Amino acid sequence: MSSYGLISSQTQYLQSKLLSGKEFREKYLEENRNRVKERREMMVVGLGEAGISCLKGNAGLFCWVDLRNLLSSNTFTEEMELWKKILHEAGLNISPGASCHCSEPGWFRICFANMSQETLKVSMERMKAFISKQYYCM
Repeated sequence: MSSYGLISSQTQYLQSKLLSGKEFREKYLEENRNRVKERREMMVVGLGEAGISCLKGNAGLFCWVDLRNLLSSNTFTEEMELWKKILHEAGLNISPGASCHCSEPGWFRICFANMSQETLKVSMERMKAFISKQYYCM
């Protein structure tokens, strides 16, 4: 429930009471599903405009993104170099596949569910600019 520390027992109790109401829970889940679906679509479309494809999924909070064509060699060492470039040049911290036990270099995992639409829009603009620059330099 928290990225940085434990949630107090009082807060956990309050949240459990909020989520125990059927009407609230159903509305919350519906809204959450809609927001996650909308953000995934925004990301897939944004990356698609840059020529980058994502694995098709039917649920989840992240997407597997295919950046194999940006590797100068098909190695996990090169994947880490690409990750560093994306981090330092585009200001985006996406997860290299190796950190998620992916068996093939060049796949990255991007979490889209924990950001606002505006943040996602800015992220896609940065990614498109980075991709464009990479192709221009090749």
